[in-house]
Amino acid sequence: MNAQFKKGVLELIVLESVRKRDMYGYELVAEVSKVVDVNEGTIYPLLKRLTNEHYFETYLRESSEGPPRKYYHLTAAGVLYRDALESEWIQFSKQVNAFLKEHVE
Repeated sequence: MNAQFKKGVLELIVLESVRKRDMYGYELVAEVSKVVDVNEGTIYPLLKRLTNEHYFETYLRESSEGPPRKYYHLTAAGVLYRDALESEWIQFSKQVNAFLKEHVE
């Protein structure tokens, strides 16, 4: 996938994934990778930024497989931001699809 396409939609995919249920970092990498190919080096800085912008809250939960895991929870501001991004994405993709349809011979 084109790197710029991926960059443009990654935030929306991350926010939507956590909207469904709280997730920890590695689990989120696996979930997002079902849609676009990403690695931890891409997701963790995004999670940090979204947390700093108050779209996520974090908490620790004990794990039977090692140290406690940091879970990400979508805040009310995060839900509003996700909804806005979704609206923008839908409008943008409609415009691009309409343009492409008009120019197909």
